[in-house]
Amino acid sequence: MNETLHTILTRRSIRKYTGQAVTEEQAQLLLRSAMNAPSAGNEQPWEFIVITDREKLKRVPEFHPYSKMLPGAALAILVVADPAKVLYGGEMRELWIQDCSAATQNILLTAHALGLGAVWLAVYPDPPRVLGVREVFGIPEEMVPFSIISIGHPAEQKQAQDRYDEGRIHREAW
Repeated sequence: MNETLHTILTRRSIRKYTGQAVTEEQAQLLLRSAMNAPSAGNEQPWEFIVITDREKLKRVPEFHPYSKMLPGAALAILVVADPAKVLYGGEMRELWIQDCSAATQNILLTAHALGLGAVWLAVYPDPPRVLGVREVFGIPEEMVPFSIISIGHPAEQKQAQDRYDEGRIHREAW
């Protein structure tokens, strides 16, 4: 199996970290990978906030019930959408959701490939999470906080799971 397939098939959500720092080089690779995600019309409607401030990371669980691991992360990357950049698709103005999902997935896969652990924390479309993230990180009203990726050196190992399910496959029609 090649490296790419191995990374995809063995990636798991990691919520426990050693406390060891993530290097600036690793952070740059995570961001470079995010920005190389596909986007509709190549509009790239994303911005990123790299967060290492422990006090800010501690505030997120106050409004995001699934983010208890954040204070122990070496860093987090907040994916923020700029819907004004989306012109492609006519009436399908919310293509930024797919674009930011692809960027988030690229961060997760790159973290795993680098030997780091990571987990995707949904922010959008939950109003209390969106508002909380907006307040803590000073995000302007016209921008949409989409996801937070908690990242660190893994303090837990999880076995790969084969999630392939033939029963969910339809050929030619439903």
